[in-house]
Amino acid sequence: MDPLPNPAPLASKLRNTLVRYHSIGDGEWRVAKKTKDATVWRKPSEEFSGYLYKAQGVVEDVTNRIVDHIRPGPYRLDWDSLMTSMDIMETFEENCCVMRYTTAGQLWNIIAPREFVDFSYTTSYEDGLLTCGISLDYGEVRPNFVRGFNHPCGWFCIPLKDSPGHSLLTGYIQTELRGMLPQSAVDTAMSSTLANFYSDLKRALKT
Repeated sequence: MDPLPNPAPLASKLRNTLVRYHSIGDGEWRVAKKTKDATVWRKPSEEFSGYLYKAQGVVEDVTNRIVDHIRPGPYRLDWDSLMTSMDIMETFEENCCVMRYTTAGQLWNIIAPREFVDFSYTTSYEDGLLTCGISLDYGEVRPNFVRGFNHPCGWFCIPLKDSPGHSLLTGYIQTELRGMLPQSAVDTAMSSTLANFYSDLKRALKT
């Protein structure tokens, strides 16, 4: 188990990585799934042998409220159907923490429940916010869970200029589920999970 990293350089590196993903040209992405709420693209990840996913959709709400529902905190467990538990293990400052969370089994339990320990950081970006994270090798792995690993991930939430009550939400996700899994099952699950994330989030914001 590694010691906890110094949060400031990790946060800075994480932000820079996400900003770089955000500048990748449209031609490098391939559409993986399209729903009324979001479009999901993917491209080979530079970090591991799977894919970097990009998801994007317009969400009807102000940026701060949307990000409060996504980042570690009391809202996320209420609406995110994939997340089954979440504990804040360490808090460095208001916008920086280490959290442990578990996810439900997927695809008729072909993908068993997973546990993650992530460093999370939320910061301003242009007129909106960026909330991002990366997994750490920290804390004991609990029985009955496979420990997954999130390579740099994040969500950019930017208010629409001509409609400030709406925000453009763009996510970059590259999750290494680990364990013995067929890659095709992982790819199917990721695209669907990201599309469902938008519909679940929109429902939660309306309540």
